[in-house]
Amino acid sequence: MDASTRELFSEHRAYLLSLAYRMLGSMADAEDLVQETYLRWQQTPRDEIRSPRAFLTTILTRLALNHLDSARVRREQYVGPWLPEPIVTAEPTDPAELSESLTMAFLVVLESLSPLERAVFLLHEVFDYSHAEVAEITGSTEAACRQAFRRAKAAIAARRPRFKPSPSAAERLTSRFLDAVHAGNIDDLLSMLHQDAVSYSDGGGQTRAALNPIYGADRVARFLIGVARKGGREFRREPVLINGQPGFIGLLEGEIRAAMVLDIEDDRIRTVYIVVNPQKLQNLAKEKHA
Repeated sequence: MDASTRELFSEHRAYLLSLAYRMLGSMADAEDLVQETYLRWQQTPRDEIRSPRAFLTTILTRLALNHLDSARVRREQYVGPWLPEPIVTAEPTDPAELSESLTMAFLVVLESLSPLERAVFLLHEVFDYSHAEVAEITGSTEAACRQAFRRAKAAIAARRPRFKPSPSAAERLTSRFLDAVHAGNIDDLLSMLHQDAVSYSDGGGQTRAALNPIYGADRVARFLIGVARKGGREFRREPVLINGQPGFIGLLEGEIRAAMVLDIEDDRIRTVYIVVNPQKLQNLAKEKHA
């Protein structure tokens, strides 16, 4: 393969990784799929490729659909709640729908969809492909894609936040949250939590974590303060933007042991996502030491 062909793939790599991560909820798996897409690209004669972007999108999407079909059984057997692999993000500069589709809340909703619904929604709503193009990419019919899109859009609309806070308001709330948890101030913490707040912890059976979601502001507040106390004085928390949402990484002896994401709705914290599965923190560790 000549240098120009490699450069052409490189031009599309960031886009392919972006699509793959949203499809799979795992940066490690997304990188594997992009690599496999590159191998297929290498093996295909150039005269058979009318549009490089369309060709690469088709290869990646179909690989992702196969991966999701096989992953469904593994996730049904997963120990405790399954959460996407967290990634550190800079201040959002992408279009609103592209930034929103990175959030932990959005990826969790996508996980409830069928593989086809997930692919169709992302390709049409987020990456702006027509229904006819989506049908060709997925190898399905346009009618089936339209129906899958309607189901996916209804499911996502039902769980989208009604009001998204400004970055400055989210930053202030996050700072107050961290102070309250660290100080064990349950009254202050309760004032920041939505009445129907929920906390999800993903340990994947690899480390200690709550095996079931925790519901209600009072129970969530007591759980978070209890976790903070168990961490001890050596456990350090650094505010950081994770998946485009305010959050923290927890460090012990310089190693990342946890990632926490806050989903804010109507100026209150509606959902707390906690990832402590070491396998899902590897990418965060690589980013930190890069």
